[in-house]
Amino acid sequence: MKHAFVFLFALSIHAAEPAKIAPATETDPRLHADGQGWKLDKAKITDPKLPRVLLIGDSIVGGYRKDTIAALGGKAYVDVWANPYCQSAHTNKVLADVLTHGPYDVVHFNMGLHGWQEGRIKPGTFEPLMKAYVEVLKTKLPNAKLIWASSTPVTVKGNASELDPEANPAIIEQNRMAAKVMAEMQVPVNDFYSMLVDKRSLARGDRFHWTAPAYQLLADMCIESIRKVLPATHQP
Repeated sequence: MKHAFVFLFALSIHAAEPAKIAPATETDPRLHADGQGWKLDKAKITDPKLPRVLLIGDSIVGGYRKDTIAALGGKAYVDVWANPYCQSAHTNKVLADVLTHGPYDVVHFNMGLHGWQEGRIKPGTFEPLMKAYVEVLKTKLPNAKLIWASSTPVTVKGNASELDPEANPAIIEQNRMAAKVMAEMQVPVNDFYSMLVDKRSLARGDRFHWTAPAYQLLADMCIESIRKVLPATHQP
């Protein structure tokens, strides 16, 4: 009986351990991590009373993460999951694993720049997969505040004044479908697309990425929205 108790206790400890996150890769050479790498970066927690925030995004999150983390310093711990995924059942499974590294009080999430190529997301599946993604968040983090961020514009390589005719129409359509899902599921939206579409002079010129002033605009929007919903310091 004693051995059975020890075995069950060991199982419970093991079950409580955060899941290992499998390495992610992007096969399209046009889409890269912009120096950040695809991974979950976890804040070092020294005060468990402070709330926790999770930023989810593609390489664009690498541009506004630093300012966001700095602005929330002393108010919350911020983890960042930069990944190259698009809407899929596999993505939703990986998301569930990532959330075991919480719990999180606020999740600011985005996904889009890796799903515009034809064939990556089957026709008619975007909305149900996006809804399932939000359902994973709500199931795993029933008390968390969720904030969706639309995907940023894609410009012509070497001519940032023009919107990319191949990728940008898909980004617009996916932003539209995502906004529909968020409205149905009562998730507020940070419209990153509208923030930057008329500020294409701030684009870097490589189609997808932006300069520091543009990332500052995104950070400001992200920070403001998180501050509005950030809970008070947790009580021991």
